[in-house]
Amino acid sequence: MIDTFSLLLMHGLIFMTCWRLLGRDDLDDESAEKTDFLGRKSAGKAAKPDA
Repeated sequence: MIDTFSLLLMHGLIFMTCWRLLGRDDLDDESAEKTDFLGRKSAGKAAKPDA
């Protein structure tokens, strides 16, 4: 049987993640300053890996 606590915990964490992502001010703003997933300012474009 699936443990109810683990099921609720995982769905709760997914819900909270989606809620925080949708609440970001720069979600649909292309001119906004680029930040990483923690909201810190990024140092610019990452180098492209050589293929």
